[in-house]
Amino acid sequence: MLKFEDLNGANVELSFGPNQHDIEARHVLVVIKHLDRWLLTKHRIRGIEFPGGKAEPGESIRQAAIRETMEETGVVIENVQPFAEYVVFTDPPFCKQVFTGEVVHIETDYNLMETEGIIWMTDAELDTCKELSFHMKDKGMGELRKWVEANALTH
Repeated sequence: MLKFEDLNGANVELSFGPNQHDIEARHVLVVIKHLDRWLLTKHRIRGIEFPGGKAEPGESIRQAAIRETMEETGVVIENVQPFAEYVVFTDPPFCKQVFTGEVVHIETDYNLMETEGIIWMTDAELDTCKELSFHMKDKGMGELRKWVEANALTH
């Protein structure tokens, strides 16, 4: 388990594997690499980041990952698998389940929800990007990228 402080001063725990914490995950983060590029979106306030958000009432956490990815990027994903949990100890604390999956379709005409749409970046572009959200600058994001590189399908 990786423990660190995020840029807002909150303590964070990142663990690999599902159900590592006592806090139910109701937030999602989706980390996908497709054709050697990372799937990102530009949040209108925070900046460039991986797609994610909150599960809606009655929605499973897996369904939330699929929906948030589509809403924020226009990308349809399948074979969605959880691989990590990211707990942020704010008041109250919350848990994000981190997913990866496969890109099966990219919509070109979709309604943007809270973002400016899809962004694809290489490793080098992501490493040098000046517009990253504060979420993307913490120690955990590099570990999540490493896991996806080593374990996920990246076609």
